[in-house]
Amino acid sequence: MDFHEVRFPASLSFGSVGGPERRTDVVTLANGYEQRNTPWAHSRRRYDAGLGMRSLDDVAELIAFFEARRGQIYGFRWKDWADYKSCAPSGVPAYDDQVIAEGDGVRREFAIIKTYRSGEQSYARPITKPVLGTVRVGVEGDEMHEGVHYTVDTVRGLITFDAPPGDGRQVTAGYEFDVPVRFDTDRIATSVAGFQAGEVPDVPVVELRI
Repeated sequence: MDFHEVRFPASLSFGSVGGPERRTDVVTLANGYEQRNTPWAHSRRRYDAGLGMRSLDDVAELIAFFEARRGQIYGFRWKDWADYKSCAPSGVPAYDDQVIAEGDGVRREFAIIKTYRSGEQSYARPITKPVLGTVRVGVEGDEMHEGVHYTVDTVRGLITFDAPPGDGRQVTAGYEFDVPVRFDTDRIATSVAGFQAGEVPDVPVVELRI
């Protein structure tokens, strides 16, 4: 996949609008009952980057970033200010924020996930773009040390242990993360007069499956 490991300017994504999208097929039966199904195992996020523009300098920075990505060709990292940590937005990531797996004494590589819970239901979201230097890892309640006990692949969202965690031992992690996205348009229309009048460009951004 064509992807640039660079983050969209966080100062411009702050103030943008967006969030998760699901796809649900709803069929109403003759008796009035419904059957609901989805072809998607995971949600997909969409954002409007244009709403973060506050000045003409911001627009110039956006255009430079857009041109460097060749429009829709290259993906990039996006900071979703409403959801970018393993913990609550007001908290600081800790090594025991998220349970990501259980060891079996053989496996050394583990994918990073974030679990969303409501009542008895939960959803495990793959985290493929953790932020460099923010990932903390624990095993069965003890914090491990990066470079000594494990390494982190921030391109694929993988944690690799030096020695495999023992059978049944809980592997946990805390981190900040970005969303892999691309522009969902090959055109950005701006107007200096319109921007000064309070209008902003429409710049759709959509999450990539990685």
